[in-house]
Formats: sequence, structure tokens, C-alpha cells
Amino acid sequence: MNALTARMALDALELPTGATVAVTGAVGGYAVQLAKAAGLTVIADAADKDRDLVSGLGPDHVLPRGDQFAERVRELRPAGADGIIDAGLMNAAVAAGVRDGGTIVTLQGFTGSTDRGVRWLPLFVGDRLRDTAALTELRDQAESGILTLRVAVTFPAEQAAEAHRLFEVGGVRGRPVLLF
Repeated sequence: MNALTARMALDALELPTGATVAVTGAVGGYAVQLAKAAGLTVIADAADKDRDLVSGLGPDHVLPRGDQFAERVRELRPAGADGIIDAGLMNAAVAAGVRDGGTIVTLQGFTGSTDRGVRWLPLFVGDRLRDTAALTELRDQAESGILTLRVAVTFPAEQAAEAHRLFEVGGVRGRPVLLF
């Protein structure tokens, strides 16, 4: 679902090749890879422990995760990013990082001030769960190496309950995957 959410967010931004997108949060890993494949300049945030992982996904810039994200985006792009994907749920704190007339995609329904002509687009991945064309494209991108999948551990299907417990506990880098 993270990859589909990232795809939806990039589609919603409708950025032309060469535009700049800033990305916060976990969905950002897929958003970074898809945005680079689309020819965008990418600014991503990362926690200190994830900096190498995020850098390895190919963004043009990696900023420290935190409250100063918008200001740091402006240091790199004084006019602001063309679009922001706020998967880190920073909400209004990212607004200063987008250019006048830019767009911010949010993932939990937040909409902020429309000052400076900023457009807020709340997305809900459930709206496209049956979008087989998008899912097929994502599968093809994973198979071709455009998208890197983060598999933490695999389980035979009959151990689904154990896989689910591991996922619930959290702290796992990547996803547990069931093998059928």
C-alpha cells in the first residue's frame, strides 16, 4: 500500500519533468524512487538512523527529519519545492517549504492554509485499491528494479499469525512477507 500511496501522491501533484518534490515520512521511500524515475528533483527527509537507507534510494538531497524541514527545503530551493508529499504527517509545518501556488499532498485528511495560493490535496489509498493498472505498473517497476522492496523476513503462509504478530510489534525494517 505504501507504493500505491506514493504513486497516487505523485499522480496528484502532476509535476513536470525537472520539477522539485519534497517528501516526508515512510511512504517517502517509494515516492523518492518513483519521483526519480519520473525525472523529478527529490528532497527527502530521514531520521538519523535511516539516513544511509534513504540516501541509497536516490534522492538529490536528504534533510534531517524534524520541525525545520520547510526551512531546510527553502535553503535548497529559495522559492520552495513545486510540490510536497507529507507522508510524515507534519501537516502545517511543511507549508512554508512549498512555493507560492504549489501543492501539498497529505495522507490523513489534513488541509491547511491556502495563503500564497497553496493547494492541499488529502489522499486516501482506499480510493485506488482496485486500480489494477497502477498495481500492475508498480509490480513491473519492482521487477525491473526501479522500486526496491524492503522485505524484512519471509514466512510460509501457514505462519501468517506469527508474521502478523511481528508486524504489530513494530520496529521491523521492511515488511514480513507470506510465501504461498
